[in-house]
Amino acid sequence: MKTREVFDNIHWIGVNDRETVAFEGLWNIEKEGVAYNAYIINDDKVAVIDTVKAFKANEFLDNIKEVIGDKQVDYLIVNHVEPDHSSGILALRDVYPDMAIYASKKGVDMIGNFFNVCDNVHELAEGETLPLGEHTLQFFMTPMVHWPESMVTYETKTKTLFSMDIFGSFGTVNGGIFDDENDYESYEDSINRYYACIVGKVTGQAERALNKLASIEIKTICPAHGLVWRSHPEYILNKYTSLAKCEKQEGVVIVYGTMYGNTRDAVEILANELKAQGVRNIKMYDLSRVDISYAIADIWVTKGVVLAAPSYYSKIFPKMAYMLYKLSEVKVKNNKLGFVCNYSWSCGADREFERFIEETKADVASPMVLIKSGVQPEDQEKLAVLAKDMAQAMQEA
Repeated sequence: MKTREVFDNIHWIGVNDRETVAFEGLWNIEKEGVAYNAYIINDDKVAVIDTVKAFKANEFLDNIKEVIGDKQVDYLIVNHVEPDHSSGILALRDVYPDMAIYASKKGVDMIGNFFNVCDNVHELAEGETLPLGEHTLQFFMTPMVHWPESMVTYETKTKTLFSMDIFGSFGTVNGGIFDDENDYESYEDSINRYYACIVGKVTGQAERALNKLASIEIKTICPAHGLVWRSHPEYILNKYTSLAKCEKQEGVVIVYGTMYGNTRDAVEILANELKAQGVRNIKMYDLSRVDISYAIADIWVTKGVVLAAPSYYSKIFPKMAYMLYKLSEVKVKNNKLGFVCNYSWSCGADREFERFIEETKADVASPMVLIKSGVQPEDQEKLAVLAKDMAQAMQEA
């Protein structure tokens, strides 16, 4: 992609990654990809804000030269040291060896740890400014959103926030980087999935960071992933505020594991019963077929959740065990939960579910449904009770 002008002398110099299959080695992005956004301010002093993943460094350097020609880069601002944003540092410094690097206190340490770069690296303090000429940068610390060294950079003339991972999303930018060049609402699922999986674990810190940024006049938001918000910054501000508060919509997400189809049969019956009770928004995920990030994203924004799995050698179906681990880690809240456990000769999934309920203080709709192998008429009655209780919870939401 070509560079794009955000304002006079401020350009997007990012890249698209359509090659990586799993973001952070965990979250599937095979279909939608991801953008690594970086920016450059070409003033009396030239400042680059963040780099890109190392394997895209040549494209990144070409973008810089397209904007500044033979000028030198004076400053690199590192908002976040996670390597998808910082591993281009070495390639950038090879070309501009006199460039000064600025980061938070912990960021300075982490740049040394990751890249063995320690000279001409400077620590920034909360509210500190860096004049470039017509433009001035101001820095605000946002620790644990989502790493401890994270910060954001604010350009005071244009009132532009370079927001690091805050306000980001999965998905490449396809031909146009700006919200008004895209059907920006079509990015909603990618925003939800990115927030739930990447930021969700630290949603309390994210909410504090959003409250801090509320005191700044922001006209344009330039995140490290996803669209640049120049026409509708209020959309992404409101979206992230809602996600940080764990606000829910009506509906039920059913996540299940199944070996031979019996647990699947049970949740199909449950879905039918939920529809009969008037629940319109139902989503179902088979953990053997779908990356768990899609389920986590819908759980983050949906009130009702049903987890269903068979026992497996006196424990729980392994892919559900991983699901429980991730849900415990991101600490989803404001959900009403139901549970379905299937077993043949020895239970075990029930104990794993009960441990999850205790550890997360889950708000449970009704007693766990226990099914022995195939679904029997009495099991259908228990599933109908669960559906009724979940539907009632939706009405109370």
